[in-house]
Amino acid sequence: MSRTLNTSVSLTGQTVTIYALATALGAIPLAWATASWPRKHVLQLALAVVAVTNAFTALSDDYSLTMVLRFVAGLGTGLIWPLLGGYAARLAPAGRQGRAIAIALAGTPIGLALGIPLGTWLSSLGGWQLAFHASAAVTVMTMAWVLVAVPNLPGQPVDARFRISQVLVVPGLRPILFALATYMIAHNLLYTYITDLLVHLGMADQTGWVLFVFGVTSVLSVLVVGTHIDRHLRKLAVGSTLLFGASVLVLGVVADAPALVYVAVAAWGLAFGSSPSLFVGATINATGEAANVAQSITITVFSASIATGGFIGGLLLAGLGTASITWAALVLLIVAAATVVGGKKYAFPRNG
Repeated sequence: MSRTLNTSVSLTGQTVTIYALATALGAIPLAWATASWPRKHVLQLALAVVAVTNAFTALSDDYSLTMVLRFVAGLGTGLIWPLLGGYAARLAPAGRQGRAIAIALAGTPIGLALGIPLGTWLSSLGGWQLAFHASAAVTVMTMAWVLVAVPNLPGQPVDARFRISQVLVVPGLRPILFALATYMIAHNLLYTYITDLLVHLGMADQTGWVLFVFGVTSVLSVLVVGTHIDRHLRKLAVGSTLLFGASVLVLGVVADAPALVYVAVAAWGLAFGSSPSLFVGATINATGEAANVAQSITITVFSASIATGGFIGGLLLAGLGTASITWAALVLLIVAAATVVGGKKYAFPRNG
């Protein structure tokens, strides 16, 4: 891709950064602007934006144009993510909302498990452009499926909207957002620089297999969490942060033990796979009628954490070396676990 755009690899990598930045910047204002629209119309519009921008990205050989296209694609994604959890919860029968959220957000671990190897394979067949064309085609097929199979739901009346300042003071939301930020920054510290970490551990030639193990257990996490989230959200959230922390501790202390690395990465994937469902579910439970606005705030924090984790990880690698990212991630996860455990009244209540 960098050769096509006549830029360096590092500058080409900023197409990912600007995508995440647009998602973070767009989630709240776009959710607000479309709150009164029928939910299916909003979803179709957002999917159309992603499809068109991916198709045009594949055709672009200009770096500036590509950056603009990735920014617009990020805006489309920023419109999708706040919508999915609430949409699924409203469609689900009483007592099954958590399971519906877990299923709706299962695309994250499935994408991690399949997206990277599929994209790499397609690129080897027809260049990086083929991966973007394929993504656009799959998005169009998704639009067709949504048109046929997904019921429409009305938007929220204008006079029932909640201001962001009102939502942020809802008891429990700020601890959820803080736990989400520390958890996701820790994840992205490690996942963004997984290749460097594996080189440090003497496993540079096993990156593909390590990522495969992570993806498989991430998908398995959807099955586990989806089955129990409606009755045991708090236990699952506590377990996720503690299991992730334990896996990072193992990665920080192992040396010349590939088997332990695989076990730790498998545990990491199992902990992380359905973590978006846990945090979104906790947000919906805590905010009630203000859930639509709260979810847009949650997605903003989620997307900002991706960029923050990559940025902090780069600084740590340059200044303190590869080992530092595991210890920084561990500190963040200790804070996240303490926040989740301590949020037993509103954020992650004991009866949840």
